[in-house]
Amino acid sequence: MKQNLLLLAVASAIFIGCGKPAADNEGATPAPKPTAKSKGTIGVSLLTLDNPFFKIIGDNITAEARKRGYDTIVVSADKDIAKQGNQVKDFIVKRVSAIVLSPADAKSIVPIIQEANTAGIPIFTVDIPCNEPGVKIVTQIATDNFGGGKEAGAAMIEKLGQNGGKVAVLHFKQAQSCILRVKGFREVIDAHNASGKAKIEIVTELESGGAKDIGYKAAEDALQAHPDMRGIFAINDPAALGARAALEKANKADQVTLVGFDGMPEGKQAIKEGKIYADPIQFPDRMGVQIVDAIIRHSKGETLPAEMLIPTSLYRKSDADKDPTLK
Repeated sequence: MKQNLLLLAVASAIFIGCGKPAADNEGATPAPKPTAKSKGTIGVSLLTLDNPFFKIIGDNITAEARKRGYDTIVVSADKDIAKQGNQVKDFIVKRVSAIVLSPADAKSIVPIIQEANTAGIPIFTVDIPCNEPGVKIVTQIATDNFGGGKEAGAAMIEKLGQNGGKVAVLHFKQAQSCILRVKGFREVIDAHNASGKAKIEIVTELESGGAKDIGYKAAEDALQAHPDMRGIFAINDPAALGARAALEKANKADQVTLVGFDGMPEGKQAIKEGKIYADPIQFPDRMGVQIVDAIIRHSKGETLPAEMLIPTSLYRKSDADKDPTLK
């Protein structure tokens, strides 16, 4: 009898050790070990950490989450939707409490968000929205990019004055936020032209990639096609700084008014030095803090608005001269 019981116990142990429950977890990445008293982990995939703007968002999410008792995983999508998709899948496997995205591509990210929706993980977007049908986004926290684009247009009109002239736009069409900036810029320029004042003509719209090197090449191409260019609107500071380098190389820095967007330290310094005329500045630190606050409010059952926008503020040389953070 004892021998039979022993055989039964061994057989049961073998069955449990090789059964289906273990097979279901094969290849799964273990959930991160929470820190002491951690309330959970927030997974964050940002467009690119090469741009200081997104790094500030990520740093502030991490700092605010730590204050509120959460761990974070912050990664860079490097403007690659496939890479971002793999990052989200990893967050799902790790069973994070919430996912924050600045989508690399608003349309292509739809099935990726749907996977997180199916897994029951709340999705929040920061800076770049995803307004496509078929996805559930708790809330979007972003700059009022449309309003900021209008401020950029007003700055261009302010500087070009009564003379008007030809203007180029250095775009980044992959990002919805930049589409809104250009839309706001165009609306103000169109209204100015309709008033009968000296015409400001947008003669070209080129891809800047939101980066210095591509912005440099785009500005160079614009100047070659339109030697009498009077202004350039670049959708962020890296593109604007690249454009400035192209203007200097062509000896046309004094001829062309350059308006950027963001208000990163390097951009503000360029404004102080007269290299960029003005920036509608964003507040990425506030965006990082507010997205964590939204996650916690949602976790407590609060219904949030679909979108929470942070207005820009037009920053000129007079502001830079009083800025204690600059040299």
